[in-house]
Amino acid sequence: MRSSNYAFTMTIARRVTQQPGYILHYRPFRDSSQILEIITRDYGKITVVARGSRSKKSRLSGILRPFLPLRVSWSSKSNLGTLTGAESDGLSAGISGDSIFSAYYVNELLLNFLHRYDPQPEIFILYKKIIHNLVGTSDVAKKLRSFELELLKLLGYGVNFDHDSDSIKPLNEDLYYQYQMEKGFVATNSTEGALVFCGKLLIGISEERFEDKNVLKAANRFLRQIIDFHLGGKQLKSRKVLLDLHRNKIV
Repeated sequence: MRSSNYAFTMTIARRVTQQPGYILHYRPFRDSSQILEIITRDYGKITVVARGSRSKKSRLSGILRPFLPLRVSWSSKSNLGTLTGAESDGLSAGISGDSIFSAYYVNELLLNFLHRYDPQPEIFILYKKIIHNLVGTSDVAKKLRSFELELLKLLGYGVNFDHDSDSIKPLNEDLYYQYQMEKGFVATNSTEGALVFCGKLLIGISEERFEDKNVLKAANRFLRQIIDFHLGGKQLKSRKVLLDLHRNKIV
């Protein structure tokens, strides 16, 4: 499905103008250019060269940065396109403190999970929402857990908190469950284990009751492992920074 979608998109998307987008990552390219990874509303993640954009005389100087809503234009004949224009589409999010590291963590998640030219407008909307929600908040961990749950769902990796996968009975807050990857929660007599949780906490996670510190702590532990599984063991640099700074409190 992805291959046919990609082929279809590439045949019609050789010149795109004024597309809403955000820069997820940038890196220097040659003397004065950059390679940009951009999430767009209608074309998914794209990779483009911004020629001459690092030059002080470039009209793009100061615009091509993360967390600033943009309108981008590009042309492409392959996976690597050429940026033909970019302009601000609103004010910069003004993210600072813990939120800035968390926003880079969000960017890194999308860089790893999204495929090029795979349109997912719902994920673009979700991204725009989390960037807005991270501005000036002291509840960074709560915002991130809600984002992760929804992102996993939109990617097709959603967690079913409704029932025990073996008995099909609803989760019981007085029982303990072990999560088995790609199967779900199964009742267990054990009360310890990396993926063992009491039903009460799991119900709390499903209802996003993150004002409860125990629920939030369990969500941190649970979602970290689910995301690691779907990343196939790939390490996130931004997560390591957050872990070093906050000892598991945020991610």
